[in-house]
Amino acid sequence: MLGIADYGAFCAATLVFLALPGPGTLALLTSTAKGGLRAGAAATAGIIIGDQILLWLAVAGVATLLAANPAWFRAVQWAGAAYLAWVGLQLMLRRSGDAPVIRIEPRHYARQAVLITLLNPKAIVFYMAFVPLFIDPARHRGLVTFAAMALTIALITAAYCLALCALAGQVTRHLRAHRHLGRWLERLAGLLLVAFGIRLGTS
Repeated sequence: MLGIADYGAFCAATLVFLALPGPGTLALLTSTAKGGLRAGAAATAGIIIGDQILLWLAVAGVATLLAANPAWFRAVQWAGAAYLAWVGLQLMLRRSGDAPVIRIEPRHYARQAVLITLLNPKAIVFYMAFVPLFIDPARHRGLVTFAAMALTIALITAAYCLALCALAGQVTRHLRAHRHLGRWLERLAGLLLVAFGIRLGTS
């Protein structure tokens, strides 16, 4: 479709990427908890903007540069793996009275979400190494193909993040009523981050 190899798999991979726990998800939920659905929507816009910047950087040739220098690409993988594992360990070891790993200040939800996305190694590795795999060299249509990929990612991100924001209030109320459950869910999220970091570093 429009030069995208296996469009269905591309959409599924994008959704799986979004569902993986990480700083972006934490920022989204924290923003919604602090400022409601409007803040969550602003954070969603920030995540989409950050995603688009990373995607178009890959389009501009950063992915080709990394592919041409395996050592650089491996360094990015290891840095991303180490960062994700560190955040996961912080979540697993954090006591209930500790400060949150992701700090979100009111009235700056979109801007903070942009920065968190741009500095998220998971997002960097995804766009610089994974997205180019879905470009069909034989049917590639240049800007049309890249624009189709960008629009698809933006629409899937908006749908997923807004749905998560809509459910965040209910989830938060349940967690407040069952604080021990919330703590175990936080540890589970940390464990998943560590596992993803290890998988990323060893793949």
